[in-house]
Amino acid sequence: MVSRRDFFMGAGAITAAVAASSVSRVSLAGLPEPVIQSSPETMAPLEPNTGRPYKPVVTLNGWTLPWRMNNGVKEFHLVAEPVVREMAPGFNAHLWGYNGQSPGPTIEVVEGDRVRIFVTNKLPEHTSIHWHGQRLPNGMDGVAGLNQRAIPAGKTYVYEFEAKRPGTFMYHPHADEMVQMAMGMMGFWVTHPRDAHPNIDEVDRDYCFLLNAYDVEPGSYTPKIMEMLDFNIWTFNSRVFPGIDPLVARKDDKVRIRVGNLTMTNHPIHLHGHEFEVTGTDGGPVPRGARWPEVTTDVAVGQMRQIEFIASDLGDWAFHCHKSHHTMNAMGHDVPTMLGVDHRKVVTQINSLIPDYMVMGERGMADMAEMQMPLPENTIPMMTGDGPFGSVEMGGMFTMLKVRADQPAGDYSDPGWYQQPEGTQAFEWTGPLAEPARFKSESTTGKPAVEVQVRKPTGHSGH
Repeated sequence: MVSRRDFFMGAGAITAAVAASSVSRVSLAGLPEPVIQSSPETMAPLEPNTGRPYKPVVTLNGWTLPWRMNNGVKEFHLVAEPVVREMAPGFNAHLWGYNGQSPGPTIEVVEGDRVRIFVTNKLPEHTSIHWHGQRLPNGMDGVAGLNQRAIPAGKTYVYEFEAKRPGTFMYHPHADEMVQMAMGMMGFWVTHPRDAHPNIDEVDRDYCFLLNAYDVEPGSYTPKIMEMLDFNIWTFNSRVFPGIDPLVARKDDKVRIRVGNLTMTNHPIHLHGHEFEVTGTDGGPVPRGARWPEVTTDVAVGQMRQIEFIASDLGDWAFHCHKSHHTMNAMGHDVPTMLGVDHRKVVTQINSLIPDYMVMGERGMADMAEMQMPLPENTIPMMTGDGPFGSVEMGGMFTMLKVRADQPAGDYSDPGWYQQPEGTQAFEWTGPLAEPARFKSESTTGKPAVEVQVRKPTGHSGH
């Protein structure tokens, strides 16, 4: 694997290839060497040491792709290939992605940069890349068959254009799109403003991640590519809780979070303990007069939403999709509701045949987080994740914003669990309970304490 530092050091001479065409073997010698990432952890922000300066983003459980400068052009190399993505410890998925991971690496540039992206196809079929939300020449838009020929397996094509406007964008295939996106082929693109912008603030911490979903049956590794709606693995950047890293901030930091949605449904993203404003979409920054305070914003299919807030309150604050089945890991969708069912007789009968039979669901599903049942290979529990006070009983699209008074600037490491000050946590009441006021008005004779006279209207007068 080429290190990010080594990648930046040299910019060999390279002939500008014809855009969106295959590269000859002679030209291959001048390609930027691809950088491959093997870790699913959140990488430190990649500070630019060539080109225009900017404050880099941090990709949640991801990384930024290094580049090289070649005669004033910023050059990147993406490799479309099969990958193994660790979605959580003990749970891997066989996906397609870029440069060793799914999603692929974040691409960061500056408004006005001339960008050249080499795309090498190591998939078993053709592909292309669409630069979602970008303004660019029609032949660079990446729709196979419409704007260009598809990139055959084993070939390298070149995309080249100017990053015309600041904002947050995505990239993904536009060739056999249903299969390739279901297999995890997608990535983030951030274009930083070249100069001070009236609707783009400086922030202390800038995060980004993609929402993606899969249908991976328990015990298997490869997603079911023909699934349209009934997904069972909901992820932030192809990670599920408890495998998703926390977002960390120092008290009173200004925080930006960019969220892109390439799933097949919408996601109401909810932050506990703080209010935020939506400051950007994939159409660009939102004018200040069009913003309002929120604690939840819905991110529709194919959209990006950028939120900003001041991390004013200390603690470990949940940050998640508010569709409750999106904060669970693989589950059976056809299980009947058993709340209130008395299993005792049938359990006795079944135990005579199956000694290890266990009752599930008659009191709710919280038992699922406590049971230590054997699971199929490569399967994560449906409800899991331990907090300082027991099971969090979550999964899927769930993580935390951790705000600390002493988190150093630029430090993205997990500070551990928050130590709540004495007297600031919910507690069990053990004293006498006052009689609710409503009981005093209730009759002890079985008749209403207050008789209500009801008269049905007989006409329309008075309406």
